This record gives sequence, structure tokens and C-alpha cells, in this order.
Amino acid sequence: MFLSPFGEGTEGKGFRACRQTLSPSLSQRATEKNKRVVHKRRQYRGGYQFAGLVGLAILALLLIYPVSRSLLTLADELSRPVDALPAHLDLLILHGKLVDGSGKKAHNTDIGIRGDRITFVGDARKSNLSATRTIDATGLVVAPGFIDPHTHTLSDLSDEKRKANEPYLLQGVTTVITGNDGESALNIGETLRKWDAQGIGTNAILLAGFGTIRGRVLGPGDAQPNATQLEEMKALVARAMDEGAFGLSTGLYYAPQSYSKTEDVIELSKVAAAKGGIYDTHMRSESAGLLEGISETIRIGREAKIPVHISHIKALGPEVWHRSDQAIKLIKQARSAGIEASACQYPYTASGTSLQAALVPRWAEVGGRRDLLQRIDDPHLRSRLIKEMEDNLKGRGGAESLLIADSPNREFVGKRLDAIAKQLNKSPVEAALELIKLGRSGAISFNMNESDVRRFMKEKFVTTCSDGSSGHPRKYGTFPKKLREYVYHKKLISLEFAVRNSSAATAGNLRIPERGLIREGYFADVIVFDPATVSDRSTYEQPELLAVGMKYVIVNGKVAVDNGAYTGLLAGRALRKESQRVERNSR
Repeated sequence: MFLSPFGEGTEGKGFRACRQTLSPSLSQRATEKNKRVVHKRRQYRGGYQFAGLVGLAILALLLIYPVSRSLLTLADELSRPVDALPAHLDLLILHGKLVDGSGKKAHNTDIGIRGDRITFVGDARKSNLSATRTIDATGLVVAPGFIDPHTHTLSDLSDEKRKANEPYLLQGVTTVITGNDGESALNIGETLRKWDAQGIGTNAILLAGFGTIRGRVLGPGDAQPNATQLEEMKALVARAMDEGAFGLSTGLYYAPQSYSKTEDVIELSKVAAAKGGIYDTHMRSESAGLLEGISETIRIGREAKIPVHISHIKALGPEVWHRSDQAIKLIKQARSAGIEASACQYPYTASGTSLQAALVPRWAEVGGRRDLLQRIDDPHLRSRLIKEMEDNLKGRGGAESLLIADSPNREFVGKRLDAIAKQLNKSPVEAALELIKLGRSGAISFNMNESDVRRFMKEKFVTTCSDGSSGHPRKYGTFPKKLREYVYHKKLISLEFAVRNSSAATAGNLRIPERGLIREGYFADVIVFDPATVSDRSTYEQPELLAVGMKYVIVNGKVAVDNGAYTGLLAGRALRKESQRVERNSR
């Protein structure tokens, strides 16, 4: 033991005291050094601890992330509707060029269908999907089924032999609207139930017909309704809407609807509007009164607060050729003012109607066919009748512009009115009267200018419709003709634009839910066509030749056209409008 001069046991204290006394600066430096050493040791220890924590955190993330991602994916899958889960599908359409109906640029992708719905749009291989049936759509276009807003298929769909609606299926049309021009079933619900029971080839929608309703209340005359009769007509519109009609149609060009005042049409349109319906019209005039007809339609839309749709818009007759720009301007102004105004057209320069409707003035039709026949033979009226018919014939482009498409005397079918007049040794109008006396004669009128057809076609608010009628090729060829001639040949419009204006735009205008787009959750109305061969074949000489190029047509998830041939399936449905007010968005 070291003996300190300060005594035993006091080594530390004495030594430190001595050292501090003898060399205070040395003692201070030693103390500071010790502090630095301790601090560094603490820094190192803290650094090691931090690095360890970081390492543990990274390891935990590596272990937990896959599990958490799987859990999140599972949660996401469980939150989706059962029909949307990527399980085994009924049908896969692979490698097709998708034109989805929205107007967006086409791209290659796959489509999956389960039941009556589209449940997948994307890369089927990456999603590891399988299906009961697979269609290889390499080199083909996949699009939503077309929707035709103006057809005359009411009798077709109700007929046992024609209910398949094959002329439309082979055009790629999966939904038709009928009851246009104001002529429809009086009992909407009964007709829809009949279609349900018997089956139909395409989906079908009915409009309430103003002419049918007016005729029920007022008959074929030109009388104006009193307050009680107007209420009766309004009640019939309301009943039709409640039974599933999508809106009200008028044919103000035709008797006896032509005798109606605009104010009465507005009152009935208000009833349809209150139940979420639309207003569809064959206007009072498409010729000399074209612009006035459009203005009247816009007024109805504004005052009834209802979306308005002008069927088969055209500039009919040389007198109004090249006025399509003025017509378009009127509609655009209305749309800018908040009125939902749209139109549709067929891609032909010839229209079709009855010979009587084309030429006979409306005053001569008051009371119906029996009264008309009496006026034709009345010597006091005949000269006036012939004069006005001559004016109407001139407005349509003359006797050489009228082709007889249908007649009780088949000898006249396929002949022009001027040739028939020579055959009968009569004037064209007198020859027309002879045909009218035989019964209903259908006439095709070559009365439009191609430049107007093109101008209307380029507008976003003008969709595609056939106005299909017997004897006119439009019933069998409208939609493929638009693709072949105006998309692929003349390149007037793009494929995306043509498909949009034949599907989604129409669905929007007529308030048809969950159809018109290739979108997950939408009904599986899908077409697959060959861009190299899709075409119309029907002509004015052979109007009933079926279109070609539609390889597959799928209606509500069922293959109705398989490799270009109708399968015999009746996969269509009678669609019903929910009777409720629909919020309107300006388009």
C-alpha cells in the first residue's frame, strides 16, 4: 500500500488533492479527456442501436409487405361485386382491336363476359383468366352492340316468323327503338310482356305514340281537343310511361298528327318529361319548312323541359339543299342554351315513306282513307288536289325521283313513277292517284344531296339510325354501309367516331342505362367485325340482302351471330324505362 503523507486510507483523496494543488491545468485536461471518451462511446453505442433498428425495420417490411399486399388485394376482391371477380368466365374475346364506344382511340385488349355482363377488360393472360369459350379476335374490331333509335320493327318483333330481327343482328345492332313517328302500341305493357313471353332476337324499346294516342281520343279527323280530351291524352301518355315506354314520339308530318297544335304536344311532352322520358319526332317538315320544324322541336324541348331528338334529319328536296349548315346552327344554339337536342340520320340520299304521305296534301286526308277516296273522285276538289300534288312532287325532285317499293299490284314494284305514268298513259300525279286507290304504296324518294348527308354525319349530336322500312335498303344495310363507305372508303369520319355515334351517344340521348359501352359491369352487348369485309349488300333493286362482316354478335352475353351466321337464339330483352325523373345533363 502506498503511504501518503496525509495518512493511511486517504490515498485517493490526498493524491487527487495534491495533484489538483500542484497542477490544476493537468487535472482539468485529464477530466475533459475522460468526458470525450465517454461521449464517443455513447455515440458509438447509439449508432449501433440505430443501425440495428433500421435493419430490423427493413427486414420486417420485406417479410410483411407481400402478406399485407395479398391481404389488401383480397380485401379489394372481396369488396367487388361477385360478378366482377376474375373467376372462370363464360366467354373471352382475345387480341381484338377495342373501340369501346366512348370515342377514345382504339387499342388492343381482351374482353371477358360472365352471364349477361362484361366482367373484364384488360390483359387476360396477365390476369390468368380462363373461359368456357374463347374467341380469337386477332385482326378484328371489338365494339359495343349498335343501338338504332328509329326503326319500324314493332310488327316484326311481334310476328312469330320475324321476331329474331335478323336484318338488324347482321348489321351489329343489338338494341332497337320502335314506336317512332307517333305510331306505336296503345298498350305498351301488353306488348312488352308479349315480347318477354315469346322471345326476341334483339333488345327492344318502345315509345308512346302521339298519333296512336290522339287517334284513340279524337279519331282520324282534324278536330282540336277540349280540356277533357287533352287530359285523357295526358293520362294515356302517363300510363304508357308507367308501363315502360322510354318517351313520347310524334310524326307531325303525318295526318292526323299534323292537325295538332304545338301547345298540345308540349302538354303531353311535359307528362313524359316528368317521368324521365324523351321526345322523339318526325318533324312537320323536312323540306320547305325544315328550319321551322327544327324551331318547333326546340320550343317543345324548352317549354316541356324534355330532351328532344330529331329522327332521320335531312334536307329533303332541291328547294332546301345545302341548308344543312343552317339546321346544324339552330340545333347548336339550342344546345348552348341548355336544351338537350340531338338527331339521327341514315347514310342514304333517298328517303322512304308511303306514296300518299309523300304527295297528298293533308287537308285531303281528314277523316281517313274513306274520305280521301271520296275527295279523289270529287270533280269539285280534284283540280285543287292535283295542283297541290304536283307542287309536292316538284319539291321531291319530280316523277323520276320516286321509286315504287311496295304496292298491292306487284307489277309496279321497282319502277319509277314516270315510267308507270307512261305505262298507264297518264300524268305522273294521276298515275300516283291510281296507285293510292289500290292501297298502300311505298315510295323511295331520291331527294337528298350528298353534301348535306356528309355535313350532318360529322356532327357529334347526330347518331346513326335506319328508319328501316320495307323496300328500302336502309333496313338491311345502314350501319355496315356507314362503316364501309364513310369510315373505310371515303374516310369522312373515324372508326371511333362512327362507333360512338352508333352506340354510346344513342344510349345517352335516349337514357338507356348500362348499354352502349364496353365497360366492366355493363350488359354484354358486344360485336366483333372484320374491317376488311364489313359491308352492306342491300340495294334499291334488291333491298333485302343481308349485310356481311359481322363475325360475332353477342346479345346479353349470348352469341346470336357466330362466325357470320345467325344461331337461332332469341337473346334479346324487352327493355323498360323506370318511371322516374332523370337529372338532365347538357350534352
